[in-house]
Amino acid sequence: MKEKLLINWKKLFISLAILNGIIVLLLIVFILWPVPNASYPSKEYIEEDPGAEFTIQSSKENLTELVNAYIDKLLKDKNDKYAVSFDDQVHLMGAIEAFSTEVPVSITFDPKVQDNGDIILKASEMSLGLLRLPKDKILKYVNERVYTPDWVTINPKEESIYLALTKMELKSNFRVRAQQFDLENDRITFRFKVPNETLGALTLFNRLQWATFPPH
Repeated sequence: MKEKLLINWKKLFISLAILNGIIVLLLIVFILWPVPNASYPSKEYIEEDPGAEFTIQSSKENLTELVNAYIDKLLKDKNDKYAVSFDDQVHLMGAIEAFSTEVPVSITFDPKVQDNGDIILKASEMSLGLLRLPKDKILKYVNERVYTPDWVTINPKEESIYLALTKMELKSNFRVRAQQFDLENDRITFRFKVPNETLGALTLFNRLQWATFPPH
């Protein structure tokens, strides 16, 4: 009986050792596997399109509420739960499935407005649970498991995320670009363009007339 119990314990120990070895091997492969370099989209300049322009100013508090509402709408049919907050930097928090369990992920970015109004988020700090992994590996893992719209490009090799705001699809064909994104001083402004073909003079007149003299 004791010999049989001892044999079972040896089998269990060997099985656990093999499992741990596989996990370690997978982690080594994950760390050493080359990270692809995603190409950023070609820049578009909304100033080149004919139309009326107007500027909207926001605060970090209002922007946090707006971005999280957009994320909730974007991922409403998915299991991924993410949230973004703004202080002097941009913080992304959420969880992804790894090794059959949910692993918390936290990434801190420094934003930089591009000359055409797009934004690059450069990762400064990040963590994937308790795993101490290189930043590019964490971003690669996130990129493979998180749905992003077409105007968002995750570049693990550059440790950054490119937000092509000028390529966002908005209602009425509005175009948008970031004009100022100074989080430290809470100065956040966006420039919107209304194309002439979308909002012609007659349509604008009709809308103003309806707003001034609504139908009874």
